[in-house]
Amino acid sequence: MEPISEPPADDLPIAPPLTNPPPAASDRRGSPRPYRPRADTRRQRVLSRVHELGPGLITGAADDDPSGIATYSQAGAAFGYGTLWIALITLPLMASVQLMCARIGIVARSGLATVLREHYPRWLLWLACAMLLVGNTVNIAADLAGMAAAASLLTGIRATWFIPVAAILILGLLVLASYERMTRVLKWLTLALFSYVLAGFLAHPDWGAVLSGTLIPRIGRSREFLLTLVAILGTTISPYLFFWQAAQSAEHDAFWRQRLIGRRQRAVQRELRSATRDVNAGMLFSNAIMYFIILTAAATLHGAGITDVQTADQAAAALRPLAGRGASLLFTAGLVGTGMLGIPVLAGSAAYAVAEAAAWRAGLDEKIHTARQFYGVIAVAMLAGMALSFAHVNAIRLLIWSAVINGLLAPPLILIILVVCNNERVMGAHRNGRGLNVLGALSALLMSGAAIALIVSSLTS
Repeated sequence: MEPISEPPADDLPIAPPLTNPPPAASDRRGSPRPYRPRADTRRQRVLSRVHELGPGLITGAADDDPSGIATYSQAGAAFGYGTLWIALITLPLMASVQLMCARIGIVARSGLATVLREHYPRWLLWLACAMLLVGNTVNIAADLAGMAAAASLLTGIRATWFIPVAAILILGLLVLASYERMTRVLKWLTLALFSYVLAGFLAHPDWGAVLSGTLIPRIGRSREFLLTLVAILGTTISPYLFFWQAAQSAEHDAFWRQRLIGRRQRAVQRELRSATRDVNAGMLFSNAIMYFIILTAAATLHGAGITDVQTADQAAAALRPLAGRGASLLFTAGLVGTGMLGIPVLAGSAAYAVAEAAAWRAGLDEKIHTARQFYGVIAVAMLAGMALSFAHVNAIRLLIWSAVINGLLAPPLILIILVVCNNERVMGAHRNGRGLNVLGALSALLMSGAAIALIVSSLTS
């Protein structure tokens, strides 16, 4: 299935005709040749598309955090290539949900929690925030533990030393960096994810089996398969990404409106078209990385009979004799980079949600003295996650169950987003079309069905 198509451009203003159009070039016979834009014009267009990438790309990349990597590694180790098809299913569903969140941020010019506070009952607002905080705290702990374990594997230093170091570095990035600087850093960190594409090729998979696993769905009824399915859905269509996407889209829009003072403002529909390209690129990138992580684990761990991966760093260590030191180093380094990318999004999304719910000043461009509560929530979320990561909890259980919790919490939040996106008071003429409504409903139904099947399987086994 293809990513979400762009919204219609019917309300875009028609550009006036050129008063002095460029003369048509002629060949040697004097016949006019079609005008082709100059190379620098094409280059400017490409650069413009690259600069468009922001909230959507970062959101998609942050989705492949250490919790997600552990989940995908376990899926590949346990079921081989048999779960690759899930990446094709999650791509349009994930893109539709994130695009709805981006549209809320652009049209309402505020985050999801602010919209809930202004238009819906308070109990619904705080229920959504409570669900988000529970999932985020567990996820931060899981990501810090996975990131520290990977750093330990690279350096030989005990993992416990890296947990506070990583927490302080990330906290400093969120508190001290401006919105522009922070997004620039996060964009560069997305490059760490390419290590998994290279690791996949270095693993020398059976490409015939890869094609079969991609195109032919294999659905198991065992509790282990259902747990893996819910975990994959929960770590790809994650509640914290909903709040982050809406808040960052609103802040991205405000940032450029400040930069364009004195210029004509871009139409909302053009902003939505830009957001569609950004979100589709980010979600395609996210699902491609998920695909290659499952592929790598299937080609190496499952092929060698290793079907139970206790930690993500254990998967990286197991790759060394199976796929070579290069694949192992790429896999491990990617864990560190994705932790630096994913944890700021987790802490930041919690802060945006609580600050907007309480009507506090919020934003990464705010100074500490003007947004103490906002940065206070970030600090508390980081400290709570760090404390939980020090607890004696099995690492893989923490990583997998953080994804399962997200899988259980996401369906009600998706339904809330669907209600908001069809509310004329919030979205005006930019309410959801049929395509977004259908895909959003399918996302909620699929995740609810998988969660219910898992609960029934657990009770009857």
